[in-house]
Amino acid sequence: MDFRLSEEQALLQEMVRDFAERELKPRAQTTDREERLAPEVIEQLAGLGLMGMVIPEEYGGAPLDHQSIALVLEEIARGCGGTALALEAHTCLGALPIVRWGTPEQKARFLPRMASGASFGCLALTEPEAGSDLAAIRTKATEDGGEWVIEGAKAWITNASLAEVIVVLVRTDPGAGSRSFSLLLVESDRPGLTIGPKEKKMGLRGSSAHPLTFDQVRVPRENLLGERGRGLHLTLAVLDSGRVGISAVAVGLAQAAYEEARRYAQQRVAFGRPIAEHQAIQFMLADMATEIQAGRLMTHYAAWLADQGAEFTVAASMAKLYTSEMAERVAYRAVQIHGGYGYSQEYPVERIYRDVRLMTIGEGTSEVQRMVIGRHVTRS
Repeated sequence: MDFRLSEEQALLQEMVRDFAERELKPRAQTTDREERLAPEVIEQLAGLGLMGMVIPEEYGGAPLDHQSIALVLEEIARGCGGTALALEAHTCLGALPIVRWGTPEQKARFLPRMASGASFGCLALTEPEAGSDLAAIRTKATEDGGEWVIEGAKAWITNASLAEVIVVLVRTDPGAGSRSFSLLLVESDRPGLTIGPKEKKMGLRGSSAHPLTFDQVRVPRENLLGERGRGLHLTLAVLDSGRVGISAVAVGLAQAAYEEARRYAQQRVAFGRPIAEHQAIQFMLADMATEIQAGRLMTHYAAWLADQGAEFTVAASMAKLYTSEMAERVAYRAVQIHGGYGYSQEYPVERIYRDVRLMTIGEGTSEVQRMVIGRHVTRS
């Protein structure tokens, strides 16, 4: 087993780390406060090729393997969690389905704009009454001549206000069991589609999430993405990749919290010496560093499996479960090491502590991950 990064991966990591340290980290508090990504940040992401990480070159992208994408997302999250979540949702959830199952016409129409940063990728799954239970989705699409007519509502849809096209999971064949669902491409300017105000979130505020309402929204029949009746299966495949991406974001957030805690511990003096010299603080930092490294290895193992074309559903769920809960533990300890200052918005750990809370919820809660893993480990 070779744990070394390739030369290309090492250079990529260095480039993105430098960008995050120079451009994202200094403005992370402002991004959180203003609850938006600065236009210049989006331009910079596109200029570095990061908006096209899964998009083929013929459509303006610069495709990377899963392990390299994990490296990128970790470094971006280390600088700014909100930026990382927006980029992860764009890449792993919004653009990837079009890359994998889009027709040549669909790819040519939508992917170049995504690669350039003019449009973000967006996947609409969650509904007010259906989050983890995708089979309970009620948004429906019926055929009328050469069009699909969509009725329903979605909730907590990341990047909706930045997207020119939204991948939407809809019910097309009621009563067909797991084949009741399909994916449709819905342009954001279609009459009848309302993108509601951004949600007032606890953390990751730079990444906006919106409710969607579909009132007799009409799209042409050729906006079907992939095979009719395979929407649920395709969505689950997308979520596998998304969980590797979220794992990388969780590792990056944990790394940022750890670095802030270590720096503070080396500077803060108590009882006549830096608190980093006290064993209680050293033990906390040791646990943080160890857990982060374990999460990083789990994330890259799941990404490696994906790159090999092997089954990685369980590995992705394990990585997502562990890293998301690990990031909370690390952020908690980082605040604790800061003491009262950790509760102040003047210090980054306060923001990071809020940011990590979504990691155990988005793209499948910890409970859902345990269900996926549990079914696997009890299979005869």
